[in-house]
Amino acid sequence: MSGGSPTEIKTFWEGLDNAKMSEGVRLSLKFMLVTSQRRGEVTSAPWAEFDLENEVWKIPGMRTKNGHKHRVPLSRFASNLLADIRRQSDDPKWLFPSLHDIWQAGTKADAEKAFDLFIKMYEPKYPKAAICLQKDRAEMLAFYDFPAQHWQSIRTSNPIESTFGTIRHRTRRSKGCLSRDGMLHMIFKLGQCAEKKWRRLRGFDYLTKVITGVKFKDGVEVTDVNLVAA
Repeated sequence: MSGGSPTEIKTFWEGLDNAKMSEGVRLSLKFMLVTSQRRGEVTSAPWAEFDLENEVWKIPGMRTKNGHKHRVPLSRFASNLLADIRRQSDDPKWLFPSLHDIWQAGTKADAEKAFDLFIKMYEPKYPKAAICLQKDRAEMLAFYDFPAQHWQSIRTSNPIESTFGTIRHRTRRSKGCLSRDGMLHMIFKLGQCAEKKWRRLRGFDYLTKVITGVKFKDGVEVTDVNLVAA
């Protein structure tokens, strides 16, 4: 998360206690501040990543933006916040449950149940948000019809952001300095240089099956044996 001056952080922190929001959101924002970790890494964190005895948070590479493991020391303040989070929710798996129970479910059927439970719990308080989720329900759960190896990439925008990050940084600084054709040529050459460091999509060997229309259910390829069993 981007940094701010000590005065700005203090003002933001004090404002959280008076802001109109759920306790879970308030605690997640505070935990982001004291650990300096990204929103996605905080809100999708399972309790299993935390070694409370040794006061360290071990984030696996599959959950970080750069793909590298992070080892985050936990201050006493952070440990106290974790205790508050534990008291606020009795979920044994997630720090901040509910939405994660949907997109982290192992099967589409379990995700559907978690979705219905979430709507039942939060629709009375947040009707507009519930309507928005229900409108996009099919799209949100569509990844279950793709190979499980692709789920991580489908559920994030990082493949797009990271791919064009190099180009975005250069074009911002050279805005207005080139003609349209010159800019397009520079963008093309930057893309050629950047692609040398791109990583292959996880499960790239499944792409042919997806393109040719092979069916997948809960991340597993549907075969004749599966159809007979069903």
